[in-house]
Amino acid sequence: MSKKICNILSLLVVSLLAALVIIQLTGCGGGGGGDSAPKGSLKVGLTDKQSDGFANVFIAIKEVRVVPNGLENAADNDSRLPVVVTYDTPQSVDILTLHFQQEILGTITLSAGKYNQVRLILAPNPSGQGKEPLNYLTLKTAPTVKIPLTTPSAQQSGLKVLGRFEVKPGVINAIILDFDPDTAIVARGNGDYNLKPTGIRIVQTTDLSSFGSLSGKVVSTFRDWSSATVSIVPQGGVNSIASGTIFSNFSSNRWEAPFSAFVPSGAYRLHVLAEGFVSYSSPMQTVTTGTDTSLGEIFLKNP
Repeated sequence: MSKKICNILSLLVVSLLAALVIIQLTGCGGGGGGDSAPKGSLKVGLTDKQSDGFANVFIAIKEVRVVPNGLENAADNDSRLPVVVTYDTPQSVDILTLHFQQEILGTITLSAGKYNQVRLILAPNPSGQGKEPLNYLTLKTAPTVKIPLTTPSAQQSGLKVLGRFEVKPGVINAIILDFDPDTAIVARGNGDYNLKPTGIRIVQTTDLSSFGSLSGKVVSTFRDWSSATVSIVPQGGVNSIASGTIFSNFSSNRWEAPFSAFVPSGAYRLHVLAEGFVSYSSPMQTVTTGTDTSLGEIFLKNP
């Protein structure tokens, strides 16, 4: 797959598997903040979890913006929201091809500081009978049938992916948009499917390079929790190298949310912090490139 690039090719090399190809993308990132503000670089990648039911999930990305702390309700065209990338032709991505690898959406130099949101602005599906959808899925039971994804907010206000991350000055920072299709895509009961941003998580990491993952599910059986922070600390370290926010759903008389954290191979502890519950720290876990290490179900406890 050949695509133009506006960033230096070396920033777009993703080497997660031996057979992984170099992904090259169109589009140029915008700037952020005033000239006097401290700057940092931010790389934004997209990855996914696999799905038992879907064969393909295509989204057509027009633009990616990041939202600084305090501007969560700003309009998409607000000049204070840095533009990571804008595509002249919508960038079509099958997210189910991105397991243990990333599609680099863009790199931007912007003001250092805290950010609370990423907006994915998608191209609309064309109207009219017989026209091919741009955002769609196929089922493993019918892999040739394109079922349109309903994404009304993705055209008007963007898919608002929530999660805190920090851009530190003078260094290259990196975040991954971790797309869980089984959570992000909701069947409506009439054969239609909605795309929801709550199934996409922001994971901050040291770089976009060779990864394995830690995964599991955070569960409460006795009371609600709206969100939790999942962070990963390497053996012998005190600072997390990957962190993200997950949001609970009520199912089968319990509140739960799956998570996956992408990290380089090595030994790590996983920490879960949810307001009103005892903080959780896992035993040391070994992660190997290209494989998933599952922690199973993590049950939140009363303080």
